[in-house]
Amino acid sequence: MSRLPVLPVLLSTALPITAALAAESARDGVAIEAGSGYHVDMARLSLNREWERKWFTDHSWVLGGYWDLSLGAWHAHNPAGGNHDVTDVGITPVWRVTERERSAIAPYGELAVGAHYISEHRIYSGRDMSTHFQFGDHVGAGVSFGEQHAWDLGLRLQHMSNAGLKNPNPGINFYQIRAGYHF
Repeated sequence: MSRLPVLPVLLSTALPITAALAAESARDGVAIEAGSGYHVDMARLSLNREWERKWFTDHSWVLGGYWDLSLGAWHAHNPAGGNHDVTDVGITPVWRVTERERSAIAPYGELAVGAHYISEHRIYSGRDMSTHFQFGDHVGAGVSFGEQHAWDLGLRLQHMSNAGLKNPNPGINFYQIRAGYHF
């Protein structure tokens, strides 16, 4: 199967949505992720909406978060063959902890569990995810920087599986790098 035109599809979908989100809130954002795992490369574009609610605001670290709406593509390259390109659509609530009094370069940590739909559940020979519906959870860390901490750069470990809803349930882990911009 040929590679999907990932970047043009992601950008043509995201730009109108991003413009609409920008009109409603000052802390919405867009991010791009890239990663790999188990003979699969992935790329994803996400739109983010920060939660207005914050917790532990009287402590040195504050708990908040954001909604992450994503569209991605996977490209399998297993030498055993049977490789499929996969489209991944997800929505994920992300919990993020940040310093209350941020310095110029401020660290953060995050945890998340969300829902994903994948277009193909057979990724390649020997890796069948059984269902199109998958849970996607991740743990990540990074830094925010720039004017009003508009930029962030982070690393994530993401695990996707159907949580035992159907067998086989091999799951897949992705090691990812993420760059985001908040406006």
